[in-house]
Amino acid sequence: MTTVSTTPPSLPPLVDPVESLSRTELERYSRHLSLPGFGLEGQRRLRAASVLVNGAGGLGAPVLNYLAAAGVGSITIIDDDTVEASNLQRQIIHRDADVGRQKVASAADAVHRLDPNLEVRTIEERLSPENALGLFAEHDVVVDGADNFATRYLSNDAAELTGTPLVWGTIFRFAGQVSTFVPGHGPMLRDLFPDIPEPDSVPNCAEGGVLGVLCGTVGSAMATEAIKLICGIGAPFIGRLLRYEALTGEYTTLRFSPDPDRPPVTDLTEVAAACVVDPNAGAAEPAPDEIDVAELRSVHDDVLVVDVREDWERELASIPGSMHLPLGDIRAGGWQALESVIGDSYRAGSPVDIVIHCKSGARSAEAIEMLSGSVPAGVRLRSLAGGIDAWAGQD
Repeated sequence: MTTVSTTPPSLPPLVDPVESLSRTELERYSRHLSLPGFGLEGQRRLRAASVLVNGAGGLGAPVLNYLAAAGVGSITIIDDDTVEASNLQRQIIHRDADVGRQKVASAADAVHRLDPNLEVRTIEERLSPENALGLFAEHDVVVDGADNFATRYLSNDAAELTGTPLVWGTIFRFAGQVSTFVPGHGPMLRDLFPDIPEPDSVPNCAEGGVLGVLCGTVGSAMATEAIKLICGIGAPFIGRLLRYEALTGEYTTLRFSPDPDRPPVTDLTEVAAACVVDPNAGAAEPAPDEIDVAELRSVHDDVLVVDVREDWERELASIPGSMHLPLGDIRAGGWQALESVIGDSYRAGSPVDIVIHCKSGARSAEAIEMLSGSVPAGVRLRSLAGGIDAWAGQD
């Protein structure tokens, strides 16, 4: 990555405008029509545009709301997930009545409430190496609200291969980032972050948490970028990474340029390997320091189960007979903290089999890694693959 201090570039509009707007549309978008440099032509360009929104979750929700309200003519929504109660704290496009529905269906209903004439296409699947190139090529701009590293890099690589402008954003806990990647007009994601991080290198929203309103701040910025690209107004975040820290209220901008030594993306081979998702992962052969749900159920009475989640998470669900030791206590106290919890169930020098679990397996794997150098002889530590989510899924 090379930092630079150049003036952000402006680009020509992405689409030609539709011929005209109806009287109803003129009234609906009147506040846009009076904007200097935007006006009637900008609104006609929005009506002609097609946007692919990857994800109808935390970032996708405000993106979809604002693009639909702004007058974008055609939106494709791709997401393979269903609405859960825990989504409603931040995914404002969904309602309580939508819990259990496909997110794309709920999102389509929401944007149609905003604009009944909006053309909406829904795809109930994950963005993948098999469908990405075709979908990117069909749209004027892609807005990526993915919640994992592999899909973010898939979006980048598909954008580079098809020449499709990409608006990118991420959120984590109290912070968010936004950038815009336009192939041939500035750096791409791999110029900023060359390598795909390991999947568990950063906790997801379920494990690490996220401030709900942060999604609105970051998602609104992403929608703004898409509108700027479509209409050819302002200076998109090309070669700039906008960073927002909610707790301090500070915005900072990192400028970056293309890496001359980075090899160009020529295919999706690397990202395809990172995107592999095994639908039967819960039944897959566990790693040496893991135990799957089926085996745990068979040996449940002979092992010690330790839950490293927080108190409130145990109120939602817990494995019968499990002991409780939050991950923070292991970080602070190591093996001594765990030994104090298992108490009389363990005597120094005696063999013991301990299974650590969390929600989905990330925190328990971290606990195993932290404890691995201090475990006494005779103690076997394993992480429950898939966590309590996998356990509950087999009830």
